[in-house]
Amino acid sequence: MKTLLHYLFLLCFNILLPAVHSQCIKDQQQSLLHLKKSLQFDQPSRQTPLISWNSSTDCCSWVGVTCTSDGHVVGLDLSNKTISGPILGSFANFSNLRVLNLSSNTISGTVPGFFANFSKLTSLNLSGCWLNGIFPNEIFQVPTLQTIDLSANFKLGGSLPEFPKKIGSLQSLSLSETNFSGSLPDSIGNLKMLSTIDLSNCSFHGSIPSSLFSLPLLSQLNLSHNQFSGELAFSNVSSNLVTLDLSFNNLEGQISVSIFNSTVKTVDLHSNKLQGPIPTFLPSAKYLDYSINNFSSIPSNIGDFLTNTLFFSLSSNNLHGLIPASICNASNLQILNLSNNSLSGMIPQCLTAMRHLSVLNLARNNLTGSISNVEVTEDSSLQILEIGGNQLYGKVPKSLAKCTMLEVLNIGNNNITDSFPCLLKNISTLRVLILRSNNFYGGIECLNTNGTWPGVQIIDLAHNNFSGEIQGILWRTWREMMATENGSLSTIAFGSHTKRKTLASMTATSCTRVSDKSCRGYKNVVPSRAHESCLSDPTNRLCNRYADAGSSNADAGTSNADDGYSLEYSVSVTVTSKGLEMELVKILSIFTLIDFSSNNFSGPIPTEIGEFKALCVLNLSRNAFTGEIPSKFGNMQVLESLDLSQNKLSGHIPPQLAELTFLSFLDLSYNQLVGRIPTSNQFSTFPPSSFTGNKGLRGFPLTVDNKAGFPPPPTMNGRSPNSGHHHEVNWDLISAEIGFIVGFGVAVGSLVSCKRWRKWYYRAMYNILLKIFPQLEERIGIHRKHVHINQW
Repeated sequence: MKTLLHYLFLLCFNILLPAVHSQCIKDQQQSLLHLKKSLQFDQPSRQTPLISWNSSTDCCSWVGVTCTSDGHVVGLDLSNKTISGPILGSFANFSNLRVLNLSSNTISGTVPGFFANFSKLTSLNLSGCWLNGIFPNEIFQVPTLQTIDLSANFKLGGSLPEFPKKIGSLQSLSLSETNFSGSLPDSIGNLKMLSTIDLSNCSFHGSIPSSLFSLPLLSQLNLSHNQFSGELAFSNVSSNLVTLDLSFNNLEGQISVSIFNSTVKTVDLHSNKLQGPIPTFLPSAKYLDYSINNFSSIPSNIGDFLTNTLFFSLSSNNLHGLIPASICNASNLQILNLSNNSLSGMIPQCLTAMRHLSVLNLARNNLTGSISNVEVTEDSSLQILEIGGNQLYGKVPKSLAKCTMLEVLNIGNNNITDSFPCLLKNISTLRVLILRSNNFYGGIECLNTNGTWPGVQIIDLAHNNFSGEIQGILWRTWREMMATENGSLSTIAFGSHTKRKTLASMTATSCTRVSDKSCRGYKNVVPSRAHESCLSDPTNRLCNRYADAGSSNADAGTSNADDGYSLEYSVSVTVTSKGLEMELVKILSIFTLIDFSSNNFSGPIPTEIGEFKALCVLNLSRNAFTGEIPSKFGNMQVLESLDLSQNKLSGHIPPQLAELTFLSFLDLSYNQLVGRIPTSNQFSTFPPSSFTGNKGLRGFPLTVDNKAGFPPPPTMNGRSPNSGHHHEVNWDLISAEIGFIVGFGVAVGSLVSCKRWRKWYYRAMYNILLKIFPQLEERIGIHRKHVHINQW
């Protein structure tokens, strides 16, 4: 019984406690209702997100409202409530607020200065709004503030003020994606409680204060995408940095090892002007990006300092010499990028034999030797292998068939002599195959190709010696280039842990016109949950402009579930698109390309290509293809570039091509095409060079053909004013002119040839003149007997 009574007492206490201690003060309720009435919303026709704010209920139970035990409102969380318009003075009625969150709204205008009067404010979040103007400096100096987030307000500017020593409660400061500028005050070192600073993607300049590295609790420092300059040579480092991102600045000189300590796990220094020795004493580092700098050599014992490293990039430096074999001692390495340097010598055999290595990029160096040195083990985790742009020779190593998770193989621009690598036909994960600019020969058909490469998106065989006809069965296996029944692309699996990424629905959506905000440039090391958030919300502005190590978004990746980090890596390939050779640094998952140009392929073009409704670029130029252009090409509604030039194609241009509304480049020149060029708004934009070299073609833009559907030129009185040699003949005018000429010729001829006619003509003319001018008779008569008129 005692136990039961005790239970009932506790139950009643828990029920009654909120009612007693959360009773809203009347004037607080009225102020909230006044605030609700003054707010504007993006969609006023819909039900207001603050529907629970009504006078019949306790305001402390309203959504987004937090009260103290005595009924005072101390917290307002109105984030993501479609609030628009400026921040109104109604907020000034809540000077006792401790937490104010207005993030992810479309709030415009400036930030009011009265927030500086909120003497108890501990957290202010105005991120992801549309604020502009200058942020009041006095708000930074509110002594109770612990967190302030103004990120993703692109037009909100200002500068950081001096921080007095009495202000020491600030723990988190985020100004990323704003227009803040100026230099960082050295007094920032007075904020002894700071643990996180994110000033990325701003306009700060000058040197980085050494006082930053003396903050004892600082663990996250992101100053990327600014204009900081000077050297990183500090000796008074006492922070416990875990993440340091100084990428995309103008930092130069050598790096002092003293700025690092045993706690650092992520160091991103890419896209600066750093030089000298590569920092190596980082025993706990998992992510090291030193790419796009001026480092010149790799220490011979580099691998001994990478025992815990997962990601290591030295791409786009001035590296010379050999690749140290010690790098194979980095047994946990998953991503290694040494591309775009001047490294020479042979590829160490141990590299491709590393068990956990998923990405190996040695492209665009001066590496020599046989490609056969690339040996892969049975348990290989290799997903991306880029060794193109070197001086490798020999045949494609058979051991690559063991790479059952291979997604990208780029061996283009080498001296490889081999037949088509049919040994790869059973690798169902392959997405990108680059063989261009080598000495490959023969046909590209492989036996038993059912189901080969269903996920392939880019296949580039250009500038080789491939020959023969292309059978349709090859194309029917490339399902990733086809659209599903509902018009969307299928899902692709990627990563060593078989993560899946769903591609956005594409119904006649341009391949390269997808929003720039599709998680563009997302940081290579990010918390897994943040990465998933970015993928699920492509419009999230916070996914943009983060450091990406000169790479791109999540085209392929590996993960490490132990520490909650996802390593993202993307592929950069050189392709020919729209008549130009370009390097794609970022390959979106929806980009698709087929390039078979500059080979010796013959026979008809397979009609199955027309099923590739997701294809962006098709280049079959400079071959010996015959027959007609398949009319099914009209099905490729997202095709942007089509090059069939310099073949032996015949017949008419299919009118279905005129329905490709995204087609911005077309080259059908130097074939044997005949007939009239199709007419459409799209085709009228192509220059004559798109059709030249086809003697049987006619119509615009090669010739003016009024019957082809183009309006005739303007006329004047029924005739064209400037119609050149196409004038109509006016026979009435011409006959009069001919009559005059003939008559004149007969008269003159008679006078010249007949003396009698000359005498008669003279006398007749003389009589006529006398009748007109009688006075001539008097003057001429006096001298007539003396005048001798010579006859003609």
